[in-house]
Amino acid sequence: MDIKDTARPLDGAGVSAFLRSLPATPLLLGLGEARHFVGELGELRNEIFRHLVENEGYRSFAIESDCLMGLVVDDYITTGADTLDDVMERGFSHNFGTFPANRELVRWMRAYNEEHDEKLRFFGFDGPLEYWAASPRQALTALYALLDGPLPCTRETLDALLGPDEPWSNEATAMDPSQSIGQSADAQRLRLIADDLVALLDTQTPRLSAKDREQAALYGRTAVGLLRYHYWLADASPERWSRLSALREAMMAANLRAVAEQGPALVFASNLHLQRNKSVMPFGDQTLEWWSAGAIAATHLGDRYALLASAFGTVGDDIPAPDTVEGLLSTLPWDHSLIDARRLAEAITKPAPRTSHDFAYFPLDPAQLDMIDGIVFLKQAVRLKKLG
Repeated sequence: MDIKDTARPLDGAGVSAFLRSLPATPLLLGLGEARHFVGELGELRNEIFRHLVENEGYRSFAIESDCLMGLVVDDYITTGADTLDDVMERGFSHNFGTFPANRELVRWMRAYNEEHDEKLRFFGFDGPLEYWAASPRQALTALYALLDGPLPCTRETLDALLGPDEPWSNEATAMDPSQSIGQSADAQRLRLIADDLVALLDTQTPRLSAKDREQAALYGRTAVGLLRYHYWLADASPERWSRLSALREAMMAANLRAVAEQGPALVFASNLHLQRNKSVMPFGDQTLEWWSAGAIAATHLGDRYALLASAFGTVGDDIPAPDTVEGLLSTLPWDHSLIDARRLAEAITKPAPRTSHDFAYFPLDPAQLDMIDGIVFLKQAVRLKKLG
């Protein structure tokens, strides 16, 4: 089989044909990033999302950004609250608000909602964390405020147990577990309170509006997830980083399952977060292993999860070797291609893995092609943005 027989130009017709080739309509369609801050990929993502909205009934967009900050963006596109400048500053983590394609996406979603009764939704699905983590204050206090009695503690007690935010958000905890307060007596009491608040939410669901139920559930799983993450930040065992990596992915996956409940969504994140296979990473003298958010979500959703991984040919001055997957795909006649990954796996024999000079670019793993549904391939990525 010629590899051209596995590919087509990347356009709206190609995206629709790809969806028709799947065994079921995906509730979550993942579009993976081989590298963050690539202008052309962001622009293509926006075109794909517009096509999905206008032709395939998609109404939600989710991105690898702080789930609580994402509420700011969702409020803006649904109600017009605040200004676009303010929303881009307060509604994204990881400097994603500075990415021009994200600004254009938010602007378009707001304009669409002004003209249509059926509104688009925006979601962040990462936790409020990086390698360290934020204070659980916002999630806990917001959940507390939505609930009625009998509450497990007073608001004053909750504030006293939380204390100042700085010890929680101390970046040094990433490398030094002794600086974490996650296993302190106050933190462990907060874990019990969070559990009680989530249980109380279940008992009070009928009295809440649909919007309040959705947000309360988000606050609850975020509070529980953050306190659990902080607890294990204080752990000094060899399993620390495998466990923390897995916990972050589990928080992402829980948020993705909640997004799926809103109907078909396009999900934009690193290939590594959306892949179905296990993540394996050397870390000093250890090898860390954990399952990605995509693998967890796919286990729950089955055929209702689909993945388009992205890949690039020439990345700056980094040209792929001819015998790599990216090198082979670079022979396609189109600048932007959509490839059936499973058919490609059958068409090529033992391609070499690509070694990229760009530390921020993650090449395709040729051994995992059959775990991907499709590949969005850019022959050149010439407008790379530096990581913020």
